[in-house]
Amino acid sequence: MNRLSDIALTALAPLVWGSTYIVTVTYLPGLDPLLVSLLRALPAGLLLLLVTRQLPTGVWWPRVFLLGALNFSFFWWMLFTAAYRLPGGVAATVGAVQPLVVVFLARLLVGTPIMSVSIAAAVGGALGVGLLILKPSAALDATGIMAGLLGALSMALGTVLTRRWQPPVPLLTFTAWQLTAGGILLLPALVGNMPTLAGFTTDNLIGVAYLGLIGAGLTYVIWFRGIARLNTNLVAQLGFLSPVTAVALGWLFKDETLSFMQWLGIALIFGSILLGQRGARRGR
Repeated sequence: MNRLSDIALTALAPLVWGSTYIVTVTYLPGLDPLLVSLLRALPAGLLLLLVTRQLPTGVWWPRVFLLGALNFSFFWWMLFTAAYRLPGGVAATVGAVQPLVVVFLARLLVGTPIMSVSIAAAVGGALGVGLLILKPSAALDATGIMAGLLGALSMALGTVLTRRWQPPVPLLTFTAWQLTAGGILLLPALVGNMPTLAGFTTDNLIGVAYLGLIGAGLTYVIWFRGIARLNTNLVAQLGFLSPVTAVALGWLFKDETLSFMQWLGIALIFGSILLGQRGARRGR
């Protein structure tokens, strides 16, 4: 029962992240991806630091900055670059390779056995994402595709290293460290973007507040908790739920209809997650 509750709670994070694309294009259109990443990471990190009032010590300084770069700075930079340059379906489909990368990195860095069922779940979930949101007419952009792939690799490595490096501090503190470090690494984004900040509208502020406080501060505490408690491969596969949320939001707020292939994609995604859970149990 505890395991199921851990899975359900961890799943909330990617479900919320599924709203990132619609919030970005609605409230933060046309902005520098580096600036959006900075505004999402640093204010939330500093706010959590004010609450936790604890800084890293010793070896945790370089570890926190590396994790902050992988999980936030570089990953979000690539994520928003892909979001601005690609249709949402293409960006999400490219990013869906991340759980497959985690399978091999987890074996290399934390000793998690590679199981055929985990590979099948990762591939099945990626196919489900493709069926759910990729359209035949979707435009492809080489820079956007590369950004999506690099972002998936960054998050995969960050996920595995977060599992490997578990600090002797509460999860809230660990999240505050990473968000702040990631935000500090993004400070050069302020160069040339000060006029943009000065002209921020109410909608821009709403978008930044949501992505930072909800889409970062809250959800990453939940996500890191799941990484610490669950099989790394299973946690990564829960990321397939993000596109489901994105499509559900379009259905709810934009009167979009779901085709048979999209329903098939949703079924394939949930089936892959269940298959991945089975593989995680066998792996233990």
